[in-house]
Amino acid sequence: MSRPRDIIEGAISSPTVFRNKDKLYPEYIPRRLPHREEQLKQLALIFKDLLLDPGSAPHRAFLVGGVGTGKTVTSRVFGGSIMDLAEKRNVKLRYVHVNCHRDRTLYSVVSEIARQLKLPLPTRGLSAQEIMAYILEYLDERNMHVIIALDEFDYFARLAGSDAIYFLVRTYDEYPWKAKRLNFIFISRDSSSLGMLDPATQSYLVRSTVRFPPYSSRELYDILMDRVAEAFYPGVVDEEVIRYIADIEGSEHRNGNARVALEILLIAGEIADREEAGRVTVEHVRKANTIVNPEITVLYDTLKYLPLHELLFMFAAVRVLREREKAYARIGEIEAEYRRLCEHLGLKPRRHTQIYEYVVELRRIGVIDTRTSGKGYRGKSTLVAVNAGPLDHLERKLFELISSKGGVWG
Repeated sequence: MSRPRDIIEGAISSPTVFRNKDKLYPEYIPRRLPHREEQLKQLALIFKDLLLDPGSAPHRAFLVGGVGTGKTVTSRVFGGSIMDLAEKRNVKLRYVHVNCHRDRTLYSVVSEIARQLKLPLPTRGLSAQEIMAYILEYLDERNMHVIIALDEFDYFARLAGSDAIYFLVRTYDEYPWKAKRLNFIFISRDSSSLGMLDPATQSYLVRSTVRFPPYSSRELYDILMDRVAEAFYPGVVDEEVIRYIADIEGSEHRNGNARVALEILLIAGEIADREEAGRVTVEHVRKANTIVNPEITVLYDTLKYLPLHELLFMFAAVRVLREREKAYARIGEIEAEYRRLCEHLGLKPRRHTQIYEYVVELRRIGVIDTRTSGKGYRGKSTLVAVNAGPLDHLERKLFELISSKGGVWG
């Protein structure tokens, strides 16, 4: 029996597919932002006068889009870049990023702004209004400007209320003579939380809106390709694996969430390391997808209610995919395997039109995914994928269900 120290040392020294795993974490700021160039350009135009005529007017942008659509990373990349450009123009500019899910009160928000600005505050307790007054004085004394990004702003709006928002965004109403040094980026999943505000404040917030649509499969593929090059050793992640993850999470099939796509890639790599596989495979992605999207496990319960021939088609799909070790299989290959299974079980196979109806229904309930063949395939055909994994477990489950519905295996 191995000693605990030997076990731990062996695990630590085992080979890995990762070169820099941190490049897949949500906190990482990448060098490029594929398919967010237009949003960066919009932000640049909104804040253009902050560099050309600093202090003449407050600038603000409202970033809106679903989870994983690149709002936060785009704001951070923009903040870092515009600070560099400001320095070249001798404009003192700071970018401050506040997570309003963590700092959920007005006091917490202004305190975090002061902390990031390294503002020396008195030791006595101060109100939010007093801290803001110190911030304004601090910026004036140093002829400094700041862009404040309020992330998860919809969460702050619901909890802190309209008075807190009014205080933040209409600060200069009380100081019309001051240089306008506070500028804002409001980052929100949607604009519904603004309904509680008065029309003037709503208009102030959403006048310069930058929208972030969900990523398509093609766009996720480009993002994942960039991250694979940074995070993994060369040759350990095939192009098919990247395309498969992009297809799983792309807006055509799911939510177009880049964060989830990267998490699937990360966990697939960790599974490959645990299995000492030396490379990331499609089966590792299926296992990771079941972990990241636990609703997939509910599909196992759905299978119980499928008719016998739909189960046989699913069984055929799993067999073909396991044999090919690919993400997708042509519907013709699966249909041929289905007919072999029917012959083996002494059952009359359904016609092609009925098979296609099975495919439509199985996709509707989320048991399979489909796409049209493209690069790497001769001719045009429907391709079928089974995203839940591992496939060997799924195959055993289908075997049991087919047996329970009258399928007698020889």
